[in-house]
Amino acid sequence: MRAIPFLLLASVLLLQFPSTEMKTLREGRGLKGARHKLARQRVRVRGTGRHSRSRPLLIVSHQCSESTESGKVFVDCQGRGLTYIPASKTWSRTPKHLLLAQNQIKVLRDGDFFGYESLKILDLQQNQIALVEEGAFQGLTRLSRLLLQHNHLRTLSEEALIPMSNLRYLSLYDNPWNCHCGMESLIRTLQVPSNRNLGNHARCAEPVRLKNRKLNRVDPELLCKESDLTGDPNGNLTDLTDPVEPSSIRSKPNAVTVCHTYHIPEIRMDCSNRGLTEVPSSIPEDVFQIDLSHNSIRHLKPRDFHSARSLRILKLKNNNMGHIDTGAFFGLLHLNELDLSDNSLHSVQYGVLADLYFLSQLNLEGNPWVCDYSIHYMAYWLRLHPGVRHSGLLCHSPPEHTGESVEEYVHSYNRDCPSDRQLDRTDQDQTDAELWDTLMEVQGELEELEPSHLRAPQKYQIIRLS
Repeated sequence: MRAIPFLLLASVLLLQFPSTEMKTLREGRGLKGARHKLARQRVRVRGTGRHSRSRPLLIVSHQCSESTESGKVFVDCQGRGLTYIPASKTWSRTPKHLLLAQNQIKVLRDGDFFGYESLKILDLQQNQIALVEEGAFQGLTRLSRLLLQHNHLRTLSEEALIPMSNLRYLSLYDNPWNCHCGMESLIRTLQVPSNRNLGNHARCAEPVRLKNRKLNRVDPELLCKESDLTGDPNGNLTDLTDPVEPSSIRSKPNAVTVCHTYHIPEIRMDCSNRGLTEVPSSIPEDVFQIDLSHNSIRHLKPRDFHSARSLRILKLKNNNMGHIDTGAFFGLLHLNELDLSDNSLHSVQYGVLADLYFLSQLNLEGNPWVCDYSIHYMAYWLRLHPGVRHSGLLCHSPPEHTGESVEEYVHSYNRDCPSDRQLDRTDQDQTDAELWDTLMEVQGELEELEPSHLRAPQKYQIIRLS
């Protein structure tokens, strides 16, 4: 009987021992599994690092944006700090426009644009591109516009352009082109009459004898001959060449070369902080927005924007501008937004805003508006255009009206009629005579402008009796 409890106790101990051993084994396996899992994670992390270096596309897809405008897919990677061309498989849809401006790309390598066969516009301006390999643009048979301005290119082979059979516009300006023998084939290509929109504004930076000469004006026959004769690969001697083209004494800056042009997807020109003292010439007709802020344009002259007929947004902030001529905004019939803030405007003379039929936003803040009779035109124009949202039209002087809105000033001006404003009969007659002459002059100008066959027949003739 005593053996039975002993046997029972032994059985219990035996049962507990396997469970303890199994627990120990499980714990051992758990540590081993944890170590194995950690090792696998480390391998996965290292593998991910290798994958990211070889295919950095997963990161790019979160940085860039995809959008659709008029059925065209835009991929906007501007200003993302990229040093490479993202692979085409990164995007969910096939892009037509690829915007890679303002990055840090230094080299365009063979096959960089594999899979981008549907591209129409490629924007690579404002990078650090110093080398374009011959096969870099392979496959871009539909590309029509290539922007390579504001880079570090010193030379480019004609072979790099051959794959782009439909190229119609090529920007190469603001690159330090070395006009030597290796550029002969490219220069010949730019001088073909059918290629008149390829590299129009690009200029030589060296050698000295050709500095500032346009690429399409360089004689390609002399590039290699002079190098052979002089023994200087850059041909820096001047005795074998024609003289450098004289530059004009003073000409307006060209908007295409001075400003940065972006497609996002509307055409936008950034001309801010360029040290401009006047509105640049040759503004393209299809520009949607121009930013001329933070320059020194103190005077807007007639027809300064006559070529920008599609302009919708015009920014002229912070130019110390003091005067705007009548006709300065001539042709801007579709302008929606105008920013004249932080300038030195005291008033706007009659007729300045006449062409702005569709203006909806006008920023006038930060100007020393003088509340006298010269400010009435602005107030009346805004009253006749109630759809225009405006801000900043406050009296800066004289002291008795400082801080008062111009609308309030004009209203009080018309409401009050002090005795010193009353005119005696002699003054009134003189004023009427001046007014009559002014009306007659205006009528005469209108009749001169209006074609004779459109004039309505005059039913009455007005004769003034003295």
